Amino acid sequence: MTENPPRSVLLASPRSFCAGVERAIEIVERLLDQRGGPIYVRKQIVHNVHVVRGLEARGAVFVEELSEVPPGATAVFSAHGVSPAVRAEAVERSLEVLDATCPLVAKVHTEARRFAERGDTIVLVGHAGHEEVEGTLGEAPDQMVLVETVEDVEALEITGPVSYLTQTTLAVDETAEVIEALQRKFPELRGPGSDDICYATTNRQIAIRDVAEQSDLVLVVGSKNSSNSVRMVELALRTGTPAYLIDDASEIDPAWLVGVSRVGLSAGASAPPELVDEVVAALGSVSVSTHTTAVETISFTVPLAVRRAG
Repeated sequence: MTENPPRSVLLASPRSFCAGVERAIEIVERLLDQRGGPIYVRKQIVHNVHVVRGLEARGAVFVEELSEVPPGATAVFSAHGVSPAVRAEAVERSLEVLDATCPLVAKVHTEARRFAERGDTIVLVGHAGHEEVEGTLGEAPDQMVLVETVEDVEALEITGPVSYLTQTTLAVDETAEVIEALQRKFPELRGPGSDDICYATTNRQIAIRDVAEQSDLVLVVGSKNSSNSVRMVELALRTGTPAYLIDDASEIDPAWLVGVSRVGLSAGASAPPELVDEVVAALGSVSVSTHTTAVETISFTVPLAVRRAG
């Protein structure tokens, strides 16, 4: 029987939690520490099954809509943001709201309002049905259209001024193609002052691309509904390296590892870093090295209402 070659793991860096995810989780954790459960959270606080289960065990209650929250209770908006209609519903139900929307998502919402106020038709580049996209569309539903592909752009029929925004967790290279198509179709197109795709998404994509080019197999730790994690796998696959998205070490198929000498490993921005450690341990006797393409120093403060005194 042929033995597998000695195996090494190449860790992509940055990986795992970003500042927006850390802030969102911290808001719920502090509320639970200070008040106990139940603390209601609209949608998943971040798109990771392990994070959600951990917070549920401590007393968080995740709901799909605010109608499931008792009047007057405490409700947290997820990191992905909500529409003005959801905010209005919270007021109507007399809910105490803690907003865990990522500041970089909130920036896109602000841009949407600004573009709408000046009378533009806004083209939002994003994935239909994603919570972030639904929240952003809600800022100007009568002036915003959603596109996902270059073909969607070609089908647009818009008169008057046009601007564009993007979902924060898209693949950088594919989004650039869609924006270029928009610029060709609408020469006077206006966009945001800075890229909407967030720093963490970009950094993790650059790192995983480099790692994939040096690896025989790529594993990305993240949940299936995590847009940035899915994009990382797609990017690795485009380098020609087999790549898989796994929620944790239990989902590793031993068949993937046959004949593999180097495993590239990363995690999406909503995946806890300890899950990466567990994957390394599950791979057995391996040497581990890190490929660093950026150092992240950004942090976001939590709302005043949940800050501890002193």
